Amino acid sequence: MKSILYVITLGFSMLLSLGSFAANSNPLIRKRTNINSDWEYLERDVKSPKEALSHFDWEEIDLPHTWNALDATDVTPGYRRSASWYKKDIFIDKVNNKQIYQLYFEGVNITSAVYVNGDYVGGHVGGYIGFSVDISMVVHNGYNEVMVRVDNGYNPEVIPSQKSDFFIFGGITRDVWLEVLPKQYLSDLKIETPKVSDTMALLRANAFLKGYNKSKKQVIKALLIDAEGNTVSVTKGKLKKNKVEVQFKAIRNPKLWDVETPYLYTLKLQLEENNKLTDEVVQKVGFRWFEFKDYGAFYLNGKRVLLRGTHRHEEHAGVGAAMSNAQHKADMELIKEMGANFVRLAHYPQDPEVYKACDELGLLVWDELPWCRGGVGNEAWKKNTKKMLQEIINQNYNHPSIILWSLGNEIYWLPDFEGGGDIGAMNAYLQELNDYAHELDPSRKTAIRKYYEGAHIVDVFSPSIWSGWYSGSYKSYQKAIDTYKAQYPHFLHAEYGGSSHVGRHTENPITGEGKIESDGWEEAIVQTDVANIAQIGDWSENYIVDLFDWHLRISENDSTFVGNVQWAFKDFGTPLRPENAIPYMNQKGLVDRAGNPKDAFYVFKSYWSTSPFVYIESHTWTERQGPKGKKRSVSVYSNCPEVELFLNGESLGVKQRDIKQFPAAGLSWDINFKEGDNTLRAIGVTETSNPEDELTVNYRYVKSGKARALTLGYEQLENGNYLVTATAVDADGLRCLDYEKRVYFQCLNGGEVMKSLGTPTGSEVIEMANGRASIEVKRVSKSKPLKMMVLNQSFKGTYLNIE
Repeated sequence: MKSILYVITLGFSMLLSLGSFAANSNPLIRKRTNINSDWEYLERDVKSPKEALSHFDWEEIDLPHTWNALDATDVTPGYRRSASWYKKDIFIDKVNNKQIYQLYFEGVNITSAVYVNGDYVGGHVGGYIGFSVDISMVVHNGYNEVMVRVDNGYNPEVIPSQKSDFFIFGGITRDVWLEVLPKQYLSDLKIETPKVSDTMALLRANAFLKGYNKSKKQVIKALLIDAEGNTVSVTKGKLKKNKVEVQFKAIRNPKLWDVETPYLYTLKLQLEENNKLTDEVVQKVGFRWFEFKDYGAFYLNGKRVLLRGTHRHEEHAGVGAAMSNAQHKADMELIKEMGANFVRLAHYPQDPEVYKACDELGLLVWDELPWCRGGVGNEAWKKNTKKMLQEIINQNYNHPSIILWSLGNEIYWLPDFEGGGDIGAMNAYLQELNDYAHELDPSRKTAIRKYYEGAHIVDVFSPSIWSGWYSGSYKSYQKAIDTYKAQYPHFLHAEYGGSSHVGRHTENPITGEGKIESDGWEEAIVQTDVANIAQIGDWSENYIVDLFDWHLRISENDSTFVGNVQWAFKDFGTPLRPENAIPYMNQKGLVDRAGNPKDAFYVFKSYWSTSPFVYIESHTWTERQGPKGKKRSVSVYSNCPEVELFLNGESLGVKQRDIKQFPAAGLSWDINFKEGDNTLRAIGVTETSNPEDELTVNYRYVKSGKARALTLGYEQLENGNYLVTATAVDADGLRCLDYEKRVYFQCLNGGEVMKSLGTPTGSEVIEMANGRASIEVKRVSKSKPLKMMVLNQSFKGTYLNIE
């Protein structure tokens, strides 16, 4: 088998709704207006606009919007899978019959029907993909009523499967635009380069001229502009009927797009009639090439790049999938801040803002068709799935960040159709998709995860390796990757890690051998083996820190490894995990669902980031206990060559960072805490800066007894809300650091709890972390006291009044 190598140049694409125009007096120049604001929403599953308009319980909203923002992650089993209606009046001062009017939806989940002034104008099957509808024939001067019926009801013929391990949010979950185009306009622009090197690049572009009229004198022109605004090259295009072809001759010494310096050019494709500009498409362009070496590493622009990756689901606390562009961008910036250079978009194509950010930040992308579980389906299912693959590739084709089209994940699990798990049928359809992907895009490569029977069909394969979580110990990781590197010519490890509950810590996390040791209070007893840490483990931040630390120590020291992709960057909602510490949350994130970093985030940052920092493990572990004289381990995660640690003002010495050492690349100290408050201070040493971190730990020599009560306290936050904290205490009032049972918060008067957010302080039902749990509360009445209650099966009610 030959190694995978290809060359291409890419940019941002939105097909029919591309770019924006430079200033021009020609009234036919396209315009694009965001129409997210001032919609109305009706939560009723009725079939026609007439039926919808007969109801009077419409509510005012702005887009993006989902009706599952809170009910997906509340404590009630199930979430709304049905249909709703949206409507908005759009104003057109004077309809111009020389223009085309269309609506562009970036994503409507999961099927939709669009009506304008009562007439059906189009729709779409499948969420996560943008689509446009032409409304030219039905609009008139003045106000025009737009109505959209959206349905996320159970439909086995539309992927992803109901059996997937994530929520299928319903609604208009992304931006909506009103676009005005000339009668003849450029569309479907695809940009590629047949050759790129450090010294020369070739660029060609293909597009279509919609509304082509051979009687008109038309000229196609293209300009390539660098990031500094200089025009690098200008060329004329060829117009063969409605097909546009543009080719730039050799571009000398191109500035390359890579993960460290993601340089972007701008391509302007222009249409002129009678020496007048009538349409223009503007896109960013990145020059780069990559290669997967056979049984070897990954190369970008001829240099070996270790893929340092994570996964991203499209949702956020309080809004579900209806994230703002600012929230999308913030996610990607945080991923880059951590030092990642690769992101798998799981398990579906995501908002256009995400691809734009990846292009600008230098994040390589695995883009995924949402064939996630469910097996192979009927003919309607096959048609819908293949069309979705076509839409994904065509819409995202021009992004330099994308290197892989994934055809699915765990596709064989829990078939939705009779015979859907038949390997022969699945492989035949997978082969069809693989061939189609290469037909649509001969340059990029295909991938799939955890479908061993089809590993030979795709270009890049990821088996399932969850060392130290679902099976085995994390110290078996090297053996696992060595096995698969020899077995699969192009092996990329996607998904590893485990769950952690913020604030949950232990003095003796499960070891790399899968054992629990004595914590020092008892005699040295026989260690306890843990067979399945996912089910039996403590979900402590300490264990996950160690697991990731070990995985990264292995991957960073293996010169022939392509790389690995941690699962997942942010906690996300799932209907399959009601019993988790935060109900219905997959807590494998490096940050919580609101984007706040956990301890594990800093482990990755210490290996991957180049911005100097230090982080003492852990800022959520400020209460500790142990026998007097028992030394405790303190690790500092940092990317500085040297770190000095101080305890109560006295230096404990300087240590050199060495990524071959474990834990914390050798930045770990065994220390004796005094009883009471202990101040830890870490100082990093670099040539240019000395970053610091400080932490106060309250340590006691007395072990708490059995929990006898729950107490409630509070503090006021900067936003004016209150953080109400429940603590489990023993008969002497000591906090029970080993208490992990679930507690239930309720506001009885004067306020409302910030619930169903799926975060450590936004869940009314939550397991305690080291004997403590908190919830944020908003006061709604100054005239009434704020009264809170917390309880569980053991403690029937503790109350708190805030006057």
